[in-house]
Amino acid sequence: MEKSIEKSTTQSARAEYIEVEPNVRLHITDAGEGRPIVLIHGWPLSDEMFEYQYNDLLNAGFRAIGITLRGFGKSDKPYSEYNYDKHASDIKTVLSELDINYAILVGFSMGGSIAIRFVSKYNEAHVSKLVLCGAAAPSWTQREDFSYNLPQSAVDELIELSHKDRPKLLDDFAKIFSATEGSLNEGIGNWLNGISLSASPYATAQCLVALRDTDLRADITKIGIPTLIMHGKKDKICSFDLAEQMKDGIQNSKLVVFENSGHSLFLEETEKFNNELIKFAGE
Repeated sequence: MEKSIEKSTTQSARAEYIEVEPNVRLHITDAGEGRPIVLIHGWPLSDEMFEYQYNDLLNAGFRAIGITLRGFGKSDKPYSEYNYDKHASDIKTVLSELDINYAILVGFSMGGSIAIRFVSKYNEAHVSKLVLCGAAAPSWTQREDFSYNLPQSAVDELIELSHKDRPKLLDDFAKIFSATEGSLNEGIGNWLNGISLSASPYATAQCLVALRDTDLRADITKIGIPTLIMHGKKDKICSFDLAEQMKDGIQNSKLVVFENSGHSLFLEETEKFNNELIKFAGE
């Protein structure tokens, strides 16, 4: 009997790492059965940020797959490219390796931007629905014909600080991550900080460059699959204006407003976040 149990357990184990190119492996959380929900984290976090989503998704009968981008968390950290195309290519490799189809692709913050690039670049391969949560899109920075969110000079300062004092950069971000500094308790704040510190310093800075320089306005016009936009009304990192721009630019989209949340809507209004995600995935 013991051997039988051991064999069954071994057979049910899933790969925790998937190689996307020679010497580069991504950390994967893969659990549950049913329709897959693929989760892409934000800067400078990892798939661990979805800890308080995984259990509800599994209990609702979904397969939850969290992908940690190269350079972050437990994934490998090469000194290589960290643009949206490279991250989208890595996601494509993972989903192909896992033979994933008809998935709901969920992207938070920078992960939302990368999810948009993935859907646009690969013509909606592997996925049938898109969820954008506090997404840094269609452009995280202002342009001549786009007056929303941060001036590019502000991101230049973040990149410089990343090279000089990365802990201070993360501490400054933590202060504006939620609706108020007290929205998240100290334990949750320390947990998030620990995840962020595990990121590669090089990837941390290079992804800020991608966030500053990438314009996804052309990408969002190519999205035809049903899209749910969830965004905190009090978001100080990706202003609510961005959600409205995404809603206007993505043809088959709907916007759910999180009135009491800042950027960390997945932690500030966790029950609503999980319920809206599960409802949309099940439609």
